[in-house]
Amino acid sequence: MSHTSPAFDRPDAERVINPATAMDAVTLHVGDLEVMSEYYATALAMVPLQERSRGREVHRVLGRGTTPMVRLGHTPELDAVDPREAGLFHTAFLVEDEASLAATVYRAAQHPLSQFVGSADHLVSEAFYFTDPEGNGIEIYRDRPREAWEVHDGRVAMDNLRLDPQQYLRDHLDQGVLDAGAERAGVVGHVHLQVGDVERAREFYIGALGFDPTADWPEVLFASAGGYHHHVAMNTWNSRGAGPRASRLGLGDLAITVPQREDLDALVARYRAAELDFDDDGRRVVTRDPWGTQVSVAVPGTETEELLER
Repeated sequence: MSHTSPAFDRPDAERVINPATAMDAVTLHVGDLEVMSEYYATALAMVPLQERSRGREVHRVLGRGTTPMVRLGHTPELDAVDPREAGLFHTAFLVEDEASLAATVYRAAQHPLSQFVGSADHLVSEAFYFTDPEGNGIEIYRDRPREAWEVHDGRVAMDNLRLDPQQYLRDHLDQGVLDAGAERAGVVGHVHLQVGDVERAREFYIGALGFDPTADWPEVLFASAGGYHHHVAMNTWNSRGAGPRASRLGLGDLAITVPQREDLDALVARYRAAELDFDDDGRRVVTRDPWGTQVSVAVPGTETEELLER
């Protein structure tokens, strides 16, 4: 049974997003910019990279090295995150190895405003979960080598196996890596969303946006570009039946990068076939998913500038 519209029954080059697609920094609307900036700097070992003000609204970008990982927009007038609404389940920050993962987890666990949620061995990755001071979910993870992944008929084998956090720190925590902090690489590996309906999410994120499905579990769908285990996930665990999002703190923008303008042209064709409203300024294409989450797709080097200009 096909889950995509007949409009997308075309060659893969037109139907599927470029295999070199990657996630960019997630934008969060925050109520207390200084508290949230300090949290991501201390708990996640990030450094401020850019800042810009528009009237009373301040936008601050933090990351590691020169890589943006989170963009904080100061919007104190908005209501707090509602965990039952569509929006962000977690932003997943990918680090390079076990020592980097242990160091970041240790930092996050030591922060007084962190809430530790759990940990798991997913076969393709090892992951630890936290909640930030304003209720936004965070995953910190490292990937196992891709050649160790099991893939069957385009589906990546994943699981939720026990991962003892204390034992992990004993095995992998290294003082030199801990001291290096933001000098150790990090990126947004994937973003996990709360949605009202998985099949509608499939139509948008696979049918129109162009990701490939990689795994289906009860009430959750995983999808990616280029055979990655997932760049996006969509679940209804807390948000089944949710309608369009209200204006709240939390997720502001889901940002994706593609290699070249031709990829944006193919995306525009898919959006038109799906009869979606979108904006295209030549450097990025912006639309909203069925629950009102803004999705921005840009060529590298434009997304940070564009978001700060808004």
